[in-house]
Amino acid sequence: MYALMNFLHLLAAIIWLGGVSFVLIALRPAATALLSPPQRLPLIAQVLSRFFVLVWLSIGMLLLTGLPMLLNAGMKAAPVGWHLMLGIGLLMFALFGHLYFGPFRRLKQAVSASNWPEGGRRVGQIVILALLNLVLGALAIGAAIFLV
Repeated sequence: MYALMNFLHLLAAIIWLGGVSFVLIALRPAATALLSPPQRLPLIAQVLSRFFVLVWLSIGMLLLTGLPMLLNAGMKAAPVGWHLMLGIGLLMFALFGHLYFGPFRRLKQAVSASNWPEGGRRVGQIVILALLNLVLGALAIGAAIFLV
């Protein structure tokens, strides 16, 4: 059962961080190079709408698998890296919640209103928060690997 929980935990992290990497490194730069704001911003909003469903599912899976593994090991007996991973993960969840209910909601509103400057500003905020979460995710993985 532990192997299955660990697999699902890693899969959820891969989906979330891999998707963020794709959006930041591949999708956004290509869309910016090829499309004007009236085409680019609705595309980004639609892609993020679909991707964020996976992020919410990943957050649920990370909690449903990570917490039982941590509690099963015992909080006192668990490696310091696991505690750091939990703390960083909770920060990541909070940042994503802010991103989703703040800049992303406003991006969708700007796209609906065809307010391209506002939409571009909101995408810029999303990029900063997503990049921060990507760095935090790497730190959480590093803590779990190197601080055991």
